[in-house]
Order: sequence, then C-alpha cells, then structure tokens
Amino acid sequence: MAGQSRKWMILIATTWIQAFTGTNFDFSSYSSTLKSVLGISQVELNYLSVASDMGKALGWCSGVLLMCLPLWLVMFMATFMGLFGYGLQWIVLQKLIVLPYSLVFLLCLLAGCSICWFNTVCYVLCIRNFPTNRAFALSLSISFNGVSAALYTLLANAIDPDDDTLYLFLNAIVPLFASSLALIPILRQPPSQQLSADATRRDSFNFLILNILAVIAGLYLLLLNSLSSTVLRARILFAGAMILLFLPLCLPGIVYARNWANRTIHTRFRFDLSSFNLVDIDDLELHKELIESDQSNGLSGCSFSVIHKEGCFGKVMEKDRLTMLGEEHPARLLVQKWDFWLYYLAYFCGGTVGLVYSNNLGQIAQSLGYYSQLNSLITLYSTCSFFGRLLSAAPDFLRDKVYFARTGWFAVAVVPTHIAFLLLIASGSDAALHAATGLIGLSSGFVFSAAVSITSELFGPNSAGINHNILITNIPLGSLLYGLLAALVYDDHATSSSQESLLREATVCMGRQCYMQTFIWWACISLLGLISSFMLFLRTRLAYDRFERTQFHGI
Repeated sequence: MAGQSRKWMILIATTWIQAFTGTNFDFSSYSSTLKSVLGISQVELNYLSVASDMGKALGWCSGVLLMCLPLWLVMFMATFMGLFGYGLQWIVLQKLIVLPYSLVFLLCLLAGCSICWFNTVCYVLCIRNFPTNRAFALSLSISFNGVSAALYTLLANAIDPDDDTLYLFLNAIVPLFASSLALIPILRQPPSQQLSADATRRDSFNFLILNILAVIAGLYLLLLNSLSSTVLRARILFAGAMILLFLPLCLPGIVYARNWANRTIHTRFRFDLSSFNLVDIDDLELHKELIESDQSNGLSGCSFSVIHKEGCFGKVMEKDRLTMLGEEHPARLLVQKWDFWLYYLAYFCGGTVGLVYSNNLGQIAQSLGYYSQLNSLITLYSTCSFFGRLLSAAPDFLRDKVYFARTGWFAVAVVPTHIAFLLLIASGSDAALHAATGLIGLSSGFVFSAAVSITSELFGPNSAGINHNILITNIPLGSLLYGLLAALVYDDHATSSSQESLLREATVCMGRQCYMQTFIWWACISLLGLISSFMLFLRTRLAYDRFERTQFHGI
C-alpha cells in the first residue's frame, strides 16, 4: 500500500529533475553574450553548442554506471558535472578569470554530459517503477524537460532581467537543489510488483489526472510568461509555477487513502472477482510464443507475396525486420539491426535538426531584426516542446479507440518540422518566425519523448538505459554538421554583406540571407527524416499489430 504511493512520489521527483535540468534549451539566451565576451566567430560559437550536445555521445556511460552504482550517486555525479561546467562558464562571462577557448569547449562538454546523465536516471526510474504503464510515465516525466527554458526565463527575470549571464549561474546551482529535493523519494523506492488489471486501470486514471495538471502548468507558462517584464511580476509568476509543480504531491496521499479504503471496505466477493483478472506473466509469454508459431506460416507466405510483388523495395522492407516487441538487444546486437539504423536516421534528420534550430534561435532572431523578442521565442519553443512531449502519451490514451503503431505516430510528428522550414523559406515575418518556432518545438518535443518508449519497445526495456544513449549519439553529430552548415552560411554573408557590423568584437550578419540557404538545407534534411520514419513504421507495423493482439485482445 505504501509502495504504491511511493512510486508516484518517484514519478513526481523525476518531473522536478526534468523541469530544472533541461539547461541546454536556454543556450540561445546567453549565446550572443558568450560570443561577444570570447570574441569568437559564429563557427566557433557553433562548436561550443556542439560540445554541449556532444555530452550525449558519452551518455552510455551513465547507463553502464547504473549497473554497478546506486542511482542516487549517478544523479549527484551529474549534478556536480553541471555545477562545475556551467559555474566556470559563468565566472568567465563575469570576466573574473580568463580561459582559453579550448577549456571553455571542455566545460560545455562537461555540462552537456550532465544533462544526459540526468535524463538516463529519470528514464531508468520510470521504467523500473512503472513496467505496465511505462509509456505514460516516460512521456509525463520527459515532457517537463521541455519547460526548463520557460522556468529559467521566469527565474532570471525575477532576479535581474537585464543580465544574460545569469542563466549560466542558474544552470549551475538550480539542478543541485532539484536533485537534493528528489533524493528522499529516490532512496525509498518500492519493490517491483505485478499489478492486477484493476490496479492498472487505476494507474491509468492517475496518469490522466497528472497529464491534466501538466497541461495547466504548460498553458500557465505559455500564456503568462510574456507578462514577466518586471521583477515583481516575474516573482509572482514564478511562485505560481512552483505551486503548479508541487500540486501533484497531493496524488500519493490520495493513492494511499484509496488503497487503505479498498483493503478495509471491499468485501471478499469483490476481492475474488478482481483477482480473477490477474494474469501470470509466464502464461502470457507462452501464449505469445504459441501465437508466434501458429502465425509463422501465414506470415511468411504473406511476406513472400509482398516481396514478390514489390521486388527490390519489398526485399529491403522485409530483410531482418523486427517481428516481436520487447526482445532485449544488447549493444552488440543492436548495431547489427537494420531497424535500428533506420530509426537512427529518422531521429537524426527528423528530431535533431529541430534541436539545432533552437541552438541557433538567438542568431536567427537577431538576423531577422527580432532580437528583442528572443525570450518570448525561447519560451514559445520550450512550452511547445513541452506539449509535444506530453502529446506522445496520446497513443496510449487512445489505444482502445484508435490503435496506431508508435512508430507511425513518430512519422506523423516529423511533418510539422518540414512545414516550419518551408514557412521560414517563404517568409521572414514576425508571425512566420513565431509559427515556425512553435511547430518545430511541438514536433521535436514529441520525437524526443516518443523515442524513449520506442527504444524500449523495439529493443527491450532492460537495455533501454544504454540503447537509447547509443541512439542519441546522433544529436552531437547533427549538432556538428547542421550547426556548422548554418555557421558557414552565416559567416559568409556577414563578411560579404554591406551590412556587416561589429558588436563587441563579434561579427554580426543581418538580413534574411543569413539563414535562407540553411533553411532550405534543413527542409531537405527534415524531408529525409520523414521518409526514414515512414519506412521504419512500415517495417515495425507487423510487430506492433502482433503485440496489440496478444497483449490487449488475447487472440
């Protein structure tokens, strides 16, 4: 009974961690100041952004460490990496010390590594404590990572709205407080237990309540953040945001009270009826294997006919495809799967390009003449990313009415990013910039959140801590390639344009031409991501349909 309430405390703790450790989203808030103080070019600034994202290439280390170290220890290792990485950058911007560019690069790398380690800790907590409703827990927890920029903007405005370097100081110390707050629930994790059908339905209702509260928090930050222009208003709004973040703490108490009432009030007859719904996990696995064997001949015949009719394309779509969800794939086996590399390409071209856009948002707004609206653009991207992450749970809420493979939803989620870049190519207006930023935030948020569930479903939940970190190595790679492309185009127009100017020794490019070629390239890349994600859906649809039949319909 107490264990059921404790697992909800852990979920709420992961939302706190995620809400205050998405520190990479506010890079655009201080990137121009960083560029000016260091006196670097746009290409060199891009390398610092790449360094922050490159921490994800080392994220697999956290998954390995979690196999032999306590989870709370890995969390505080991430905390002190961020404290050191962001703290020294803040001291550099305060001009208290002078560091060479190479050391600043390493500090950005260390700070980026801390973000990925925090994410891995939260993924593992959700997977361990919510094996039945894993997708709900992951979606809710990851969604709060999307509001980090909005929360940091409110907090910075509440202290000093004119100090851009304040973001680095907050990035260093706020995760330490959030981790300390989440420590007690993490230390008191309940033992893993199999839930009855009634308990699973009650958990689904609890997730619905938490998602409603999350939507309210997101709307609050989206609609009222623009009012935080004064210190007093910002403080009031930040206090309101904290209340909304702590409001879900009422849920564990309600769960405990309800479980006590069920235990003491329910009759023996009702208990027997509810226990009739319990399913032995071994019997379920045996049932799935029988379904597999019974359908093997029919499926192979179907596959043969498809290959025969579709020729080479059919052979590519059928070769080494996944036929069963949830099978564990260690790293050695993972990199041998065609589905993984198709998934890798879909994420690389469909989600990572949106993250690179957010890293360049400061220079994009400046070049288009909307730099004064940068904070509102960052907040818009952040909150739309939050809603996109939250929407990734929609397939699970709609499962009984509309079933669609999660990889299919993933493909649909890439579409807004492509539309956004086409919009930026067509117009450089304020409205187009805001609409495109919102669409990219919504699309990227859905992709980032849904990907964690897809990784655990396609390649096994127990290996997700390592496998997902292997997947997101595409983020530093994309940050390097896409960001370098944008930086080269930017610097080329800055040096050749008659509008070239100097701002604190940093070259600035003004006009639509600064990013026009970049937007065209990014639109083509996102189209490739859309095609790849659609092919992944076609290859994995059979496995998802089979899982749906056996797991939820018992046929």
